[in-house]
Parts: sequence; structure tokens; C-alpha cells
Amino acid sequence: MGYMSKKIIELLKTSKEVIKDCLLSNGAIIAANSTKKYFPKEAKYYKFVWPRDAMYTCIAANMLGLKIQEKFFKWCMQVEGWKRTGLFYEKYYINGKKALHHFQPDQTGSVLIAIYDYYKNNKKECKKFEELITKSANGLCKVWNKDHFKLVTQDLWEERLCFPDLEDNFTYSLAICAKGLECANKLVPNKIWEKTSNEMKKVLLKNFKNNFYRSFGKINDERIDAALLGLVWPSELIPAKDKRMKKTIEIIEAIIVKNFGVYRYENDEYDGWMYKKKIHYKKGAGYWPLLNFWMVIYYRECGNNNKALKYYNKVLNDMKGKKYIPEQFFNNKIQVSVSPLCWSHSMFVIASKKLGYI
Repeated sequence: MGYMSKKIIELLKTSKEVIKDCLLSNGAIIAANSTKKYFPKEAKYYKFVWPRDAMYTCIAANMLGLKIQEKFFKWCMQVEGWKRTGLFYEKYYINGKKALHHFQPDQTGSVLIAIYDYYKNNKKECKKFEELITKSANGLCKVWNKDHFKLVTQDLWEERLCFPDLEDNFTYSLAICAKGLECANKLVPNKIWEKTSNEMKKVLLKNFKNNFYRSFGKINDERIDAALLGLVWPSELIPAKDKRMKKTIEIIEAIIVKNFGVYRYENDEYDGWMYKKKIHYKKGAGYWPLLNFWMVIYYRECGNNNKALKYYNKVLNDMKGKKYIPEQFFNNKIQVSVSPLCWSHSMFVIASKKLGYI
């Protein structure tokens, strides 16, 4: 058995361990369990719940046969503010209190996608979480105003805002919300959710001619962002071979891919907050393995297995001597990444499934 085959088997086993370690007894799925011995002391504390990250973890766990989803869904119904608004915000402490208060609409869409992924083959079972589905879908619809959100929204990387008076939307976020409402409607049919989902899809699709970019509205942010891969999967809004999507991938590969390592966006400065002797070294971002695995998924959807494997094997080769997949790989020995990141392991599982290794 060669290195790659052994590494895939090893990482699938490790991914199960990481996912189990990130599911807490109260149902919270945290981004990284910084209490574990394997977590680097210098890295940023990540014992928070991002519903978005948890969605990808739920999908990966389903592929691995791990039953963690219902505990998480129960936890979701207890978080601060949800019973009143039906909405999920930026991130939470493990007890469900808001850690930050920005409204990221894709967080709610992500929870709905996770529920559908778990119950799609047995829709009757989702009835136990009908309140979670109904209140979350209604919550999204109530803050949507025909072609934009009524609230100020934040992007998934937590660095930019869209405003109601500019009628602008983050492309990734809107695609996930449209998919979430579509999923909710498939589980508990509701014409309002279907109508809102279709409005979101329509406003997104009509605003792009040549390629997709970060956000659109009265003012566009036409910079490229790796999260646009979400238009193909998991939102399934745009076919992988769509001309605009193919052009988007060309731009991604020209600007934010270096030696098959995928960065979030051009000139990304997020470095994971590494401290050494109480001095903060901000040296810029590394490439993100989870984005590599997202590219794997895209190229598998295109039917280009050769290109998919190049992005997949890039991470596996950089994992030599390492057991856990980090948030980022840096090109120096100064910066230390969060490791393992549950989202990274989750995307590895999903990419491995797409490649037929599971």
C-alpha cells in the first residue's frame, strides 16, 4: 500500500476522532477542541460554535455513519435569541450564549441544509424538529425584502458588511439561504419558503454576466473569493460547467491559488493569531486545506478527476509527519495554525466521499 492510500485511511480514522471530540455532551459542535493535548498551545482559542462549520461537520458525520446530528439540532433550539427570531448569528459559546452578534444569514440557511441532509431519506423522522425547521425558515423570510435583507449582514469570513440601503448581498450567503429554504420546503412544504427561495435565486442569477464575485447590489465588490465554490456545492445553485462558474474558477486559480494551495481571497491577512514570547507576528495567511477539498468537490462535479486529485494530493503531501489537518498551512516556521480544525477534517471526509474513498 502506497503513501497516499495509507494517508487516506489514517486521516479518515483521525477525522472520526476529531468530529467526536468536537461534539460536546450538550450537543454543541465546536470548531476545534482546544482542551485536547493535540491542540497547539500557541494557536487561537476556537472552542466556539459556528453553525456553518457544524453544518459541514453534520454532513461529513452522516457519511461516516456518526450519529451526532440530533444532539446538535436540540442544542440549536436553545441558543440565545433563536426562539424569538428564528435566526442564528455569527458564533456562540458552548452554552448557547452569543459570542458575537453580527447577523450572518448563511448560518440559518446552513442549519436547514444540515437538517435536510440528515432526514432526506426518511422525511417522516424530521417531524421531531419541525419547530426548528419552521421557526428558522420563517425567520429568514421575515428579514428578507424582495431582493435584499432588511438587516445589516456580515460575510462568512467575518470581515465585511452588506447594508439594506445599498440593497447588497454576499453571493455565498444568499446561495446558502436559498438552498436552506429549498431544503426546508422539501421537508415541511410551505409556499412562502418556496417563494422566498426562488426570489433569492433569481436576484443572484440575474446580477452576474461573466463571472461571480463577493457581493452585489447598488455597489458591487467584484473581488474573487474561494467561498464562491459554495455556489456549486452545497447550494447546488450553479452547475459546475456553467460558463460563469468556469470563468470564476479561472480567476480563483489565477489569483488565489499558489502551487495548488487555495487561499481565501487576494491579500488575505488572517494568520491564526500566533504568539511567540508575547509578540504577535502577523505574517499573512496560508492556504486553507478545507478550500482545497472544496476545489476537489468542484472538479468532481465537472468530471475532472485528474484536477480534483491534484488539489486533494496537495494537502496529503503536506500532511507528511502530521496526524491532524490544520486550518491553514503556512510557508514558514513562525506561524502556528489552529489544528485540528473540525471544518478541515469535515471537508476532507466529503471530498474523499466524492472521490469514492468512502
